[in-house]
Amino acid sequence: MRDRYATLRHLETLDPKADHQEIHRISSDREFPWDYGRGLEVAIWRTCCVPAISDVLDGSGEFALRAQKRYDDTRILLGELVRGGYDSTRGRQAIRQINQAHRRFDIANEDMLYVLSTFVFEPVRWIDRWAWRRTSETERLAAFYFFTGVGKRMNIRELPTDYDAFEQFNREYEQARFQRAASNHRVGTNILNLYASWYRRPVSDVVAATLPCRLDAPALDALDLPAPPRWVRAVHRAGLRGHAGAERVAPRLMARLMTRPTARTYPGYPHGYDLADIGPQGTVPPVRQQPTARVDSLKD
Repeated sequence: MRDRYATLRHLETLDPKADHQEIHRISSDREFPWDYGRGLEVAIWRTCCVPAISDVLDGSGEFALRAQKRYDDTRILLGELVRGGYDSTRGRQAIRQINQAHRRFDIANEDMLYVLSTFVFEPVRWIDRWAWRRTSETERLAAFYFFTGVGKRMNIRELPTDYDAFEQFNREYEQARFQRAASNHRVGTNILNLYASWYRRPVSDVVAATLPCRLDAPALDALDLPAPPRWVRAVHRAGLRGHAGAERVAPRLMARLMTRPTARTYPGYPHGYDLADIGPQGTVPPVRQQPTARVDSLKD
């Protein structure tokens, strides 16, 4: 049987600051490919609990009209940053496209900082609660250094200099800014419908019923979504515990069973996509490169 802790032992020999890109790539892609993706989905969902953020998303119509493309774009751009590094040619192109897309909107620095923080902490929180093992301090610090590195290149100001300070900001921001708003509910419901749409009925009905279990009470209240009944939470918990157990003993089999198509809105994928075509069209002068076959760092 495969030694499930061999990769962790290797990661523990690396420096979480100097080697953060390598550590984060291995951790997200090799150790927790499915769970890391679920954590990012929670991160996207939680940003909609803030009226200032959901109002921008609601006004753009991205989640109402092009929810799958919006989701695919985010995953592909993040995947380019994780897989190749944020200072690689493709990584720099991804940063340019992200920055140009955001430049169309008047977004406060602290709102950008909060969105960045969710990409650090929500995958960690998901993995620590539901995955086959908890994250190590090395992995947590590497995620912090990776995304603060991305934040610097996105020109986000006042980035915290340590993990605990960033997590404190994340929690205090949510406590102050999670409030009910009609835009929260609209965008949050569009996201719920998107996540459920990846499955066929009757599985999609079960998924739609259990998806809100991924959110805590403040998030559900801010999105104006009903709290799931106790039996639904029990089904959700049993399913995730069962997945963690299977992932611990048969990771390769679970990877084959649980992996969905990484992107659904690009007809040539997974045979290739042009990075210059990812994101809102016409925002960045194209940099034509060889197409990439798949997004390794953000598997389902």
